[in-house]
Amino acid sequence: MNTKFEKLGMRPADILLPKGCDMDRWAVVACDQFTSQPEYWDEADRIAGDAPSTLRLILPESKLNDTNVDEHIAGINRAMEDYLARDIFQVHQDAIIYIERTQSDGAVRPGLVAAVDLEKYDYTPGSGSLVRATEGTVLERIPPRVRVRKDAPIELPHVMLLIDDPQHTCIEPITAATGSMEQVYDFELMLKGGHLKGWKLSAAQIDALADALEGLASDSAMREKYGLSGVPPLLFAVGDGNHSLATAKTCYENLKQVTPESEWANLPARYALVEIENLHSDALQFEAIHRVVFGVDPEKLLAAFREFYPNARDGQGVGHTIAYTWSGGSGYLNVPNPRVQLAVGTLQNFLDAYIKENGGEVDYIHGSQVTDELGAKPGNIGFKLPAMGKDQLFKTVIADGVLPRKTFSMGHAEDKRYYVEGRKIK
Repeated sequence: MNTKFEKLGMRPADILLPKGCDMDRWAVVACDQFTSQPEYWDEADRIAGDAPSTLRLILPESKLNDTNVDEHIAGINRAMEDYLARDIFQVHQDAIIYIERTQSDGAVRPGLVAAVDLEKYDYTPGSGSLVRATEGTVLERIPPRVRVRKDAPIELPHVMLLIDDPQHTCIEPITAATGSMEQVYDFELMLKGGHLKGWKLSAAQIDALADALEGLASDSAMREKYGLSGVPPLLFAVGDGNHSLATAKTCYENLKQVTPESEWANLPARYALVEIENLHSDALQFEAIHRVVFGVDPEKLLAAFREFYPNARDGQGVGHTIAYTWSGGSGYLNVPNPRVQLAVGTLQNFLDAYIKENGGEVDYIHGSQVTDELGAKPGNIGFKLPAMGKDQLFKTVIADGVLPRKTFSMGHAEDKRYYVEGRKIK
């Protein structure tokens, strides 16, 4: 392994890819998508059929609270062991894979698949780690995910990390060289997921990548981009899948408790497979994550919002404006002088307090149309939020710590990362 990566918080990995499989049945979308649309997962199940598929190796979060969730998890572990025993994987040793994802809008999003060092990652607000969470981590969401990962022999990543590389020094040079690289897959993704291609980096490309990442983490780069010097560098910011990465971190920390410190560096669980993307990619767009509240009286909830923010008013205006839809109609709530920076913080602070006192359940929804459809059902209310400018992400995390949870989404649900690559973690 290239020693330059030891201080960069990421490294090449022994990547598992299926051999001789129907790839468009193998790859499925990230488990935290379509949580309120079980029909999506039913259709994915129909398409996958009896073929080898990552659908058998992951637990859609729509099933996380099922009464028979333990049976689901046991079945996932059995499927992993079965796939390993049947030798369906080819191991690409010390590999980094360059990918091109054609999104639903036709834009091509480049990225890199590699392993991140969990010793360099911290989701604590205000952390100075090289790899940081960008949004608040809900600690209660980690234990059920730990149950899925702790006995699994394989990991499949949907975590996406961002680098702030305005000069395009890391990923983009590889884009121009794909004609001379070894291609490892090229296929259509199921259920309007677009298209995916992947190539292995050469040793020379891996070395050049390490040099470019080292430049991004330098004090001069921090000073040039953020006007800060002598502060811990932020090289990788979590763009998607923070709770999955936090789960991997928790499993690793638990394993450290029963493993001699001299062996920590060699634990496969110390690393987690991720996709790395440049914040400045034209294909990468930040979209708001909306909220739908289930099991409430919408009129009572709206009245409580106005009571929670005495200066709130109906309609649009300066400050924070939040659109809502329920079975009785739609409208806007406006808070003229908000106490926090983002509208999502204004809404989330209220919802947390309201649900704690009155009950109900919040789901986080990608797409305004789905938010309206779900919000219009009796007993529900949907809230639509404005998107955050992506140029503020790194600066805000460095200066102020994490954003409110579920502040932004990178693209539509169909454009989320699909499970393709795997890695042994035991």
